[in-house]
Amino acid sequence: MSVTSDLSSTANDNDALTPSDRGRTPAMLPRSPAEALEPTRLPDPPEREPRGPRMHPLLRFLNGLLTLLFVAAALLVGVLYFVKMRFDRPGPLTTSAVVVIPKGEGVSGIAERLERDGVIDDRRVFMSSILYFFHFKGKGSLKAGEYEFRKHASMRQVLDTLVEGKSIDHKVSVAEGLTSQQIVDRVRADPDLEGEIVEVPPEGTLLPDTYKYGRGDTRQDILERMENARAKFLANLWEQRDPDIVVKTPEEAIILASIVEKETSRADERPHIASVFENRLKKNMRLQSDPTIIYGLAGGKGGLDHPIQQDELERDTAYNTYKINGLPPTPIANPGRAAIEAVLKPAKTKDLYFVADGTGGHAFAPNLEEHNKNVARWRQVERELAAKAAAAAAAKAAQGGGAQDLGAKDLNLDPGALPAAGALLNGDGPAAAATAAEPAPAGAANAEPVPLPKRNPKR
Repeated sequence: MSVTSDLSSTANDNDALTPSDRGRTPAMLPRSPAEALEPTRLPDPPEREPRGPRMHPLLRFLNGLLTLLFVAAALLVGVLYFVKMRFDRPGPLTTSAVVVIPKGEGVSGIAERLERDGVIDDRRVFMSSILYFFHFKGKGSLKAGEYEFRKHASMRQVLDTLVEGKSIDHKVSVAEGLTSQQIVDRVRADPDLEGEIVEVPPEGTLLPDTYKYGRGDTRQDILERMENARAKFLANLWEQRDPDIVVKTPEEAIILASIVEKETSRADERPHIASVFENRLKKNMRLQSDPTIIYGLAGGKGGLDHPIQQDELERDTAYNTYKINGLPPTPIANPGRAAIEAVLKPAKTKDLYFVADGTGGHAFAPNLEEHNKNVARWRQVERELAAKAAAAAAAKAAQGGGAQDLGAKDLNLDPGALPAAGALLNGDGPAAAATAAEPAPAGAANAEPVPLPKRNPKR
C-alpha cells in the first residue's frame, strides 16, 4: 500500500469521527460501539504530598478541654441569664401576704414554705439565687420572723426582706413609774409574745419604754432587754453625773429616781423636784413622800384603792419616809430616763417644799413660811373646785338627774387643775388637817403651819 493511499485512508477515517472523538489518539478511541457507551475511566489520582508532623496527644486533649469549657461557659451564661430573669420578674402574689418563718427552719424548708404560700413560683430558682448570693457574694443569712410580702414581690425583693430581717414589728409599751410586778403583768398580757416569765425582776431594774419584737420572741426576752437597756443607760449617765449630788451609788440614784418619778408626771418639773429631795437629804430632813407610804402598804401592786389614811401614815414600814431617815431600802417603781437624769443632774435650787398649784404643776418654796402661803393658795383653788362641783350637782339635780358625786369629767374641768399625787412634803396631804410634822429648818421656826389639803395619792 502506498503512502498516499494510507494518508487518504486516515483522512477519511478522521472525517468519520464525531466531534467528541477528534483530537484523541487511536489508542484512546473506542474499539467498538459497546465500548463507546461505557463511561471513560478516570485517571488515577495523583499521589498526595506527605503530611506534616502529627499533633501531640496532650495538645489534642487541651484543645478538646478548651472547647468543652467554652461550651460549658456558654451554657452557664444562658442558665444564669434565665435564673436572673426569673429572679427579678414580678412574683405570683396577687395581694399582699403575711408569712411566718419559724426559728430553726432551713433554707430548703423556707423555700418550700414560700412556694406553698404562693410568694414565689419556683423554689429551685430561689435556692439557686440563695447559693449565689450567700456563697459568692457573702450576703448573709435568712432570718426568722413574721414578714409581709407586697403584691407581685419579685424573688429578689423576697430574699432581701428575709436577709435584712424586715419583719413585722410588734410593740409592747411600758409606762414610767410602774412596779416590776405591774410590768410583768403587762408583758404576760401581750398575746403575741410566747413563753413564761421565770421570776419578777427586782424593783427598779427595768427601763420603761416601747419595745419592738417579732413573731416568736418570748416574754422573758422582753424583760431581759429591759434589764440590759436600764443597765446600759445608767452606766453611761453615771459617768456624766453632777459630782456634788448626795447619792453615792447607782443603786441609790435609782431609788431616788423612782420617788421623783412617782411624784410628778411633768418632765420639766423632775429636775426641780429632784433638787428638793437633794436639799432635804443634805440637811438630814426626812423625805416625807406619799408614794413611799403607798409602796410600803401595797408593794408590787403599786397602788391603794383609797386615799392614805392617818393610821396608814403612822404605820411602821421600811418605806415610810415620814418615819425613816434617808432613802427607803429599794426603789418603789421603775423610773424612766428623764427621772434618772433628773436625779443625776438636779436643778440648782434652795427649795425644800412643794405643793400642787392647781394647774397640774407645783409651787416650790425654800422655807416653811412661803410653803404655807402656797398651801393657802392651793386651799383657795380647792374651795373653788368644790364650789363648782356643788353647783354642777345642784344643776343636775334640778334637771332630774339626782344629786351625786361629780368628777373632773362631769365638771368639764382640766384634769391638770387637780392636785398632783404625792406632791406635798412635810406632812402635806396624807390626811386632812395634817400639819408640819417635823421641825422647820433654820429661819422658819416661828412659821405658823396651816391645814393641808386632802388628796388622792398617785397610783
